[in-house]
Amino acid sequence: MKYFTFFFCFFFISNAVFSQNKALTFPENAVGIYKGDIHISSDKGNQIIPMELHLKATRETNKFEYVLVYNKTPRNYSLVVKNKEKGLYEIDENNGIILPAKFANNTLFSFFEVQGNLLSSRLAFYQDRVEFEILFAVLKNKLKTGGNSKDIPEVFGYPISTVQKAVLKRKN
Repeated sequence: MKYFTFFFCFFFISNAVFSQNKALTFPENAVGIYKGDIHISSDKGNQIIPMELHLKATRETNKFEYVLVYNKTPRNYSLVVKNKEKGLYEIDENNGIILPAKFANNTLFSFFEVQGNLLSSRLAFYQDRVEFEILFAVLKNKLKTGGNSKDIPEVFGYPISTVQKAVLKRKN
């Protein structure tokens, strides 16, 4: 019985350590080409178009090629590692626009405002795929609630007008 308990504990601990080694190291282990379709749902209707994400290493240690391809039209960006331990990154659009990004729980998040619109992006990385999502809200459509008393704060809501979602399968 002692041997059984010893081997069971050894197997359990070894398996746990081995499993931790398989955790995704971002962005190095996420390098690859991912392909699929993006589903766009907006006030104007629904549409599906082909999409790709290309994440490639460069000669610079903290810089990666980050290309989004919509309907065979590439958008060439760079993913810049600012502080890996804190999960701080930047998405450089290579035109003077640099968006802050946060990596947590195998997911790259970004939240920004452009031309009177709020956009939230989420890319969840897995061994075999990326789950991609963008939420879009128009600032001028904000709704105010609460604020009726000292105990209830004013809250602003932003109705989401467009949702873009894709599951992109790793091709290499």
